[in-house]
Amino acid sequence: MKQQPFVVHGTGLGLRRVLLDSLEYRIPRQIGFMEVAPENWISVGGSLGRKFAAIADRIPITAHGLSLNIGGSAPLDEAFLHRVKKFLDRFNIGIYSDHLTYCADDGHLYDLLPIPFTEEAVSHVVQRIKRVEEIIERPFVIENASYYAAPSSELTEIEFINAVLEEADCQILIDINNIYVNSVNHRYDPEEFIKSLPGDRIAYAHIAGHYNEEDDLIIDTHGADVIDPVWRLLEVAYEHFGVFPTLLERDFNIPPLEDLMTEVDRIAAIQQRFQKRGINESVRQHA
Repeated sequence: MKQQPFVVHGTGLGLRRVLLDSLEYRIPRQIGFMEVAPENWISVGGSLGRKFAAIADRIPITAHGLSLNIGGSAPLDEAFLHRVKKFLDRFNIGIYSDHLTYCADDGHLYDLLPIPFTEEAVSHVVQRIKRVEEIIERPFVIENASYYAAPSSELTEIEFINAVLEEADCQILIDINNIYVNSVNHRYDPEEFIKSLPGDRIAYAHIAGHYNEEDDLIIDTHGADVIDPVWRLLEVAYEHFGVFPTLLERDFNIPPLEDLMTEVDRIAAIQQRFQKRGINESVRQHA
């Protein structure tokens, strides 16, 4: 009988190779799930592969891709997608996501570049999402991306994202930090943006840090601690939609696990506060 994919709950942490030794034998109870880039693990064997398998067999894993090129004009790499499917099946992974960007043309561009916010691009992305889902035989989730230019835009960012979600009938991995970064770089209200998303399509969330290049230019790095305005946006999202699974991303300048757990614990504390608030409000309504 085929095993059902794991479902994610609570707080998560991105699994990076430097954390393998710290997590191989003991995963802190506060961590409800972990996330990996499948590109980094599909072909890994040896001691690293054994350590990863030991962790993945004990805790739910999500797969967050880096190179699918969902918005690109080059044909989808279907051979790669079949390898991804085998990886998802091996570890009972229910969520496979990638960025709402393009990253390849005649070869890989090694960057996540913005898709023009147009109706034509919506139709193009929707067709590719449906093909991805045919191959992986499970839902495909898109992540809102940070971007530094908006070429040929006919729609706003939120209009574009919502159109893709609706027409593809897919879910979103909501990146709270990317919303904050874009709101500063492109001068919009991040709280209004969050509230304009369809809450019933949120699969889970990312929260991360960034780098301030200038007062009006932020670079999305995932290489620093989460700042207070980003924590506040997470609270806004919980307040508006209810609590959803949320994962701490840290890709560079990765501190020891105990330091990362400080931010994981903060996510958990915020979740508990809003869950308790929701219970109290329900009790009052039925009193």
